[in-house]
Amino acid sequence: MEAAEKVIRAGVLKLGCGMPGELLAADPGHRGPRVPCGNGHEAEFIDYRDKVIDTVPGPVTLHRAWYHCAACKRGLAPRDAELGVAGTSLPPGLTAMNDKAAAAGPFAGAAGLLEDLAGVRLTARRVERAAVASGAAQATAARDRASLITSRKLVPLPPSPQPDKLYGVIDGTGVPMTAAETAGRAGKGEDGRARTREVKLAVFFTQSKLDENGYPVRDRDSSSYIATFEPASVFGDLVKAEGTRRGADHVRQLTIIGDGAAWIWKIATAKFPGATQIVDLFHAREHLHDLARQLEFMLGDRKDEWLAARLEDLDYGDIDGICAAARVFPLDGIKKDELDTALGYFENNAPRMRYHWFRQCGLFAGSGVVEAGCKTVIGQRLKQAGMHWTQDGADAIIALRCREASSTWEAICNTPHTQTRTA
Repeated sequence: MEAAEKVIRAGVLKLGCGMPGELLAADPGHRGPRVPCGNGHEAEFIDYRDKVIDTVPGPVTLHRAWYHCAACKRGLAPRDAELGVAGTSLPPGLTAMNDKAAAAGPFAGAAGLLEDLAGVRLTARRVERAAVASGAAQATAARDRASLITSRKLVPLPPSPQPDKLYGVIDGTGVPMTAAETAGRAGKGEDGRARTREVKLAVFFTQSKLDENGYPVRDRDSSSYIATFEPASVFGDLVKAEGTRRGADHVRQLTIIGDGAAWIWKIATAKFPGATQIVDLFHAREHLHDLARQLEFMLGDRKDEWLAARLEDLDYGDIDGICAAARVFPLDGIKKDELDTALGYFENNAPRMRYHWFRQCGLFAGSGVVEAGCKTVIGQRLKQAGMHWTQDGADAIIALRCREASSTWEAICNTPHTQTRTA
């Protein structure tokens, strides 16, 4: 049965391959003796030339008019641009399939997946080139759109229906890079060299209800992802644009959640000054466990009891109680400096650790959604064994992954007439 299915599919594809060929042959792409070249000159008609393009049913030969610009010293075919195959042999439909396959796994596996499921034969190298080009174009388009939004040249319409709460959760994770990409950069390795580059990731999602136990529930299919290797100053503009696009100026409650890193709060304060800021509760508890280990030589057998009391203080947002309980010990020198550094994390973030009040307001207090994003959107694809990326290649694939993870929301917000330009 399996063999019969393969034979039937091959026959159907071969039969169907002639249909797009006939449709394309109906318009040879002749647009007069001269056409604009795109650089302010005119290109002159030369002759008709063939181009083989790989469509979903199979390879198709496109016979179209060819023009040449003497000033630019390059040729062009208007029909290629009209069909979306200028500079490539993959049409938009197959490109979309290729993007999904390449975003899901290694390029060689993606090529095999396309052949097994769609009967399309592409080399791993072609899969890679097409996916990187597509991802780079998507990343550029997203950054251009963000620039227009932050400059108020593009005004997104408010979401409808309007959610009650909008969250922006921010984090960063390392991506293994080639030696050339990390040359001269300091890192955490034993030799002091960097082997990764940090990609910054933000997830926006909405919340409109609580569960039966009073815990917040994330709205289904409401998450949208953005990521970049750019510095925090550039990433901040992307976060601002995405927040604006998701309705940050219209929701009743806007909340920014992070792990306590200073660059996250700098972005939150500068871009969303009216937002509630929350330190992820899990990270805060990790720091409290570290503090207990740091004081273990003083606590002795009372360590577990002391830690349990401090965790209770943390749940109620009593940062003063935590600091007071830690400073009763007569430390000096290096030990005192280490304690001051550990307590500085809590003192500097005290307003962001009012967990009892946050729970009363029905707010999320954890960054699990972005932690999961770091593992699924970034890690599962870009941190497999033996992988080492160039920044451009990783950035392109991350753009595809973010779009795929945001597919439901993107389908809504990119529908025509859902955004408007300022007058």
